[in-house]
Amino acid sequence: MHANWRAGDWAVYRKSKQGANPGRRAAQVIASSKGETYRYVVDKFWVVDEVLSDGRLRLITARGKVHTIESDDPNLRRPGFLQRLLWRERFAVVEACRQGSEHSEHSAGAVGA
Repeated sequence: MHANWRAGDWAVYRKSKQGANPGRRAAQVIASSKGETYRYVVDKFWVVDEVLSDGRLRLITARGKVHTIESDDPNLRRPGFLQRLLWRERFAVVEACRQGSEHSEHSAGAVGA
């Protein structure tokens, strides 16, 4: 199912991780057979930067990293009303980073012209 994503839309991506010390946001934590490492998932709060011509999404993180994923990736979802309310600060940080990178791109283009 393809959702109609637009630039600026909030997105939650459920990312699989593995490590010795799952963080406090880790969910579905499963210990390895010897208990030395754990498999878990973490919700990542991203903002759609651009919908590409092939339907993939370019998403930006709070630290300015860029990920390109399929719009129908099963780990990608829109936050519901309650989640938008509870997590609005997280998305505000990502939006500020996104707007800052847009501003710096425009400034850099003006200086180089």
